[in-house]
Amino acid sequence: MATTSGKMRYRVEGMDCAGCATKIDTAVRKLPGIVDVSVSATAGTMIVNYDGDETLPAVEKTVRKLGYGVQAKDAMAVNAAITSNGGADDHAEPSCGCGHDHAHVHPHACGSSGHPPHDHAGHDHGHAGHSHAAHDSGVPEALGLHGHDHGASSDGPWWRSRKAVLTMASGGALAVAYVVGHAVPSIAAYAFAAAMLIGLVPIARRALSAALAGIPFTIETLMTIAAVGAVLIHASEEAAAVVFLFLVGELLEGIAAGRARASIQSLTTLVPKTALLEENGRTREVQADTLSVGSIIVVRPGDRLAADGVILEGASAINEAPVSGESVPVRKEKDAAVFAGTINGEAVLKVRVTAAAADNTIARVVKLVEEAQESKSPTERFIDRFSKYYTPGVLLVGALVAVVPPLAVGAPWAEWIYKGLAVLLIGCPCALVISTPAAIAASLSAGARRGLLMKGGAVLEGLGKLSAVALDKTGTLTEGKPKVTDIVAWNAGEGEVLALAAALETGSSHPLAQAILARAEADQVAVPAASQAQAIGGKGVTATVDGREVFLGSPRAAGEKVVLPQDLQRRIQSLHEEGKTVSVLLRGSEISGLLAMRDEPRPDARQGLQALKALGIKTVMLTGDNRRTAEAIAAQLGMGDVRAELLPQDKQRIVGELKAQGLVVGKVGDGINDAPALAAADIGIAMGGGTDVALETADAAVLHGRVADIARMVQLSRNTMANIGQNITIALGLKAVFLVTTVIGITGLWPAILADTGATVLVTMNALRLLSPKLEGDES
Repeated sequence: MATTSGKMRYRVEGMDCAGCATKIDTAVRKLPGIVDVSVSATAGTMIVNYDGDETLPAVEKTVRKLGYGVQAKDAMAVNAAITSNGGADDHAEPSCGCGHDHAHVHPHACGSSGHPPHDHAGHDHGHAGHSHAAHDSGVPEALGLHGHDHGASSDGPWWRSRKAVLTMASGGALAVAYVVGHAVPSIAAYAFAAAMLIGLVPIARRALSAALAGIPFTIETLMTIAAVGAVLIHASEEAAAVVFLFLVGELLEGIAAGRARASIQSLTTLVPKTALLEENGRTREVQADTLSVGSIIVVRPGDRLAADGVILEGASAINEAPVSGESVPVRKEKDAAVFAGTINGEAVLKVRVTAAAADNTIARVVKLVEEAQESKSPTERFIDRFSKYYTPGVLLVGALVAVVPPLAVGAPWAEWIYKGLAVLLIGCPCALVISTPAAIAASLSAGARRGLLMKGGAVLEGLGKLSAVALDKTGTLTEGKPKVTDIVAWNAGEGEVLALAAALETGSSHPLAQAILARAEADQVAVPAASQAQAIGGKGVTATVDGREVFLGSPRAAGEKVVLPQDLQRRIQSLHEEGKTVSVLLRGSEISGLLAMRDEPRPDARQGLQALKALGIKTVMLTGDNRRTAEAIAAQLGMGDVRAELLPQDKQRIVGELKAQGLVVGKVGDGINDAPALAAADIGIAMGGGTDVALETADAAVLHGRVADIARMVQLSRNTMANIGQNITIALGLKAVFLVTTVIGITGLWPAILADTGATVLVTMNALRLLSPKLEGDES
């Protein structure tokens, strides 16, 4: 008999860390009919492979019992017979349909057949500034300090969530308890106990649910016993404070996780909501997600394309920055492939849709990002690895101390129960909770002052382990906008060549036109007035200056007007081999000169790459630009490994190949096209000035756009991890000392409490040393 089986993807609310994911994974995996489970705290998703539809309600019920919200997102494969391949989701990814070479050329480039005209409309590259809060809760994840109200929805402002309300209620109750305790000391203990219960009851309820699901040793369990134990030994004030701080840390982590997840979906806003559909010679506006393969849409100048497709009529310069990350628009004519989210520059186009909304370029990028996050194992902190044994170990030691001596040798029960409770206080993770985030907070602060944004402790640890870094070219190794690099005078002076070219380009927003105008302004060249300016499609621009016709265009277009001397042709070829775009200036039938332009490396790019190599890190260039330009820039920077003409999925694939070689890979980029690779890498690093999505998808960001800052991040990470190791040694060392002294009767309850608070002070002071780290390249 056939049994319904397949995969179901769920959106899980309130899952903010690896500990949450592990708990859900363990509980769901034990259910009958579950074939496999994949839980991603980063993406906030769970994928369940199941046999039998009756399994799905049990999955949702189990997750909700653990205190999380859960909602089915989509069915990835259904109605597969049990004798089949189990509903495997092995369909091929739709092709982007791009059969052309992704070399991004200007109309002036030599030897291209389809060049964009030169009256370029302005293009929004989406590089808006973005503010990034540090995504770190200040609480080590694997200790399981997850007293958050998981059921709160991620929609709406964070302060209105149930998680925030619980935290504020706990804090308010703690403040009231302090006031009451000082006013009426005789009831202080009761006031603090009541304050503690406000936060502890939800924690205890989740500890019980986890235990019933077969996960008895969670931090919720330890926190519940420790807090109740503290009240029993008259330390209710500390118990209430620990519970409150615990809730605060988890609230901050939940806010950061929610923002990161929402940013991924913001990619879809690049595709317009509506499109102009042409039917029977008439056009009407329709919802973009209703377009089917084969539909004909009309795209006006300045509009974003609503779907992937092929041009049927028209020719235009298409700004592909949202997809390729390259700044120079690409000339597209009939039969050329175009992509959703790209911007039509100058002419009306008719486009035949080749992919439905769910399969267009932007949708695939979103899917690639989510899949990369779902498959990426979060970097575990030292505490995370230790916590597997810590919680049951503390409970076991406390229980043994309390019951073994009375049972074995008839020791007084009151004395040894007292010592057992003291052991619970000694084992309370307060010092450990603070030791790691204290170092993290200090490093995040020190990094922020240098423009180095790192989203949490896992990122700090991962940065120090990097053994390879893949860097995008445009906007990362280079400044992201072309500059005039060479002015070759032929029958006119350099200043005159620049002045005439600027006259033709005045008013144009094309990146290469802007480069010419910027050079003219920098050189303080007087720009003459031009009249009758006209763009010539695929060739260049012409105008009348001082009564004479002046033309600026590609070498091929210029060669159609005049004969280019062999010496000039050799110079043009030489400039092309350097990866530069060349424009020829004609005045009448006379050659005035050449202008060469290129997106130049950042001033510190070579120094930054050398700093990475000095740290033992391999560097690789990944770019969507043409190979000739990429290799020219790489030679200038001393890079040997260059991968060019790449689409987003190519960059992601190469990152995966590097990881398969055993390398810990960092990916540095600034564009939307880098988002899948940023997510797939062990550590994704966004350059300042990059798109919001690149910055949000990445684990870290270099806000000042300096390549050398990547090496500084690695160095800061290694300093931080050494500091964390010292802090953990201090915290655990003091606990070990006081554990022994408590058991043998030298110290009691109050020294046990001081052991934890004293360790906290010491590790905090040690961590504060990271506020002023000495990093290579810092100004003295």
